[in-house]
Amino acid sequence: MSPSSFWHACAIVFRKEWLDALRDRRTLMVVLFSSVLMGPLVLWGLSHLVSTFETRAESRELWVSNLHQAPTLRNYLERQTLTLREAPADHEAQLKSGRLAHPVLVVPSDFENKLREGELPTVEVVSDSANKAAATGVNRVMRLLSGFNQERATLTLALRGVAPDVLRSIQVQERDLANSQSRALQITAMLPFFVLMAVLYGALNAALDSTAGERERGSLEPLLTNPMRHSSIVLGKWAAVAALSTLVATLSCFSFLPAQWLIQSDSLQALFQYGWREAAWFLLILLPLVALFSAALMAVAMRCKSVKEAQVNASLVVMVAQLLPLVSVFNQEGEAPWHLWVPALAQSTLMTRVLKGQDLGLPDLWLPLVVCGVLTVAALWTVSGFLKRAVR
Repeated sequence: MSPSSFWHACAIVFRKEWLDALRDRRTLMVVLFSSVLMGPLVLWGLSHLVSTFETRAESRELWVSNLHQAPTLRNYLERQTLTLREAPADHEAQLKSGRLAHPVLVVPSDFENKLREGELPTVEVVSDSANKAAATGVNRVMRLLSGFNQERATLTLALRGVAPDVLRSIQVQERDLANSQSRALQITAMLPFFVLMAVLYGALNAALDSTAGERERGSLEPLLTNPMRHSSIVLGKWAAVAALSTLVATLSCFSFLPAQWLIQSDSLQALFQYGWREAAWFLLILLPLVALFSAALMAVAMRCKSVKEAQVNASLVVMVAQLLPLVSVFNQEGEAPWHLWVPALAQSTLMTRVLKGQDLGLPDLWLPLVVCGVLTVAALWTVSGFLKRAVR
């Protein structure tokens, strides 16, 4: 077979597989929703949650119990422009059930007497760690009480003619070396995982249908009887699967651009630095992984006699692909050179660098490309070898 005939056969198989994938609109819509829209929806949900916390903090409400026994503390809290609300009598039960979303400051009845006699009155900040809405407000209440303590200590020292600076031995200044993009990584760190999963699930259904699906329907054997090389069939099928995965990956990478309009929190919008440059880099980094996932899933599914069996076997590939990016999360020592040798982990590492604003050198890009290329060729060779054995 001449080279022109070989590539013509690849194009015919590619067109057939591509049209088959597009005809299954229900599966395609599920893939697009789960892979492309899931990330922006999670981002919107996170922004809504943060916006709720910010709104609660801006309301400057403090729920108190028995505060009339502590006029000194009440005076301080009112000077902080707080709105004081009396907590219900069953505030502990409401905190446990989640009906009360604020911690409660409980003041003892002997607060003022102990304060006057120089003793230390004990106040309680009642919350429930299982009640996340209430637990997030505990630190704010603790800071208020710390400010009250500092003010009382300063006044006591001043009455005795002692400078408050006597209690301080050093002055501390905090200096943050992180740039704006590194700080934004607190929010954007989830993006590499979502686009990696989009690449994986974009290739999954098409790879299973073009291999195990063909065997289950009995259409693989007639295809092999055509006067074309098995390698052209494999390349045509792989190209169609990779093209669909690339389409899903492109939509996923660029879907976070309009998704920023859904962010309801001003602080998150300021932190979320993801533009056209980052999206283009993401797609470029993901292309070798697209090729590898498409070939690996085909190699796994080609050995199966049904789509159901192929789904069970492919779940191992899915699980490994999901776990590999988590290595960088659990590795507290930071990025290691061997990370670039591991597919999925290498792409996650490079995308994190992009989000940090770091420059990527050619060795950083070539190493994952070569690794994915070698593994892709090995997987396609496995598929081609199976087709040859099937004819015999």
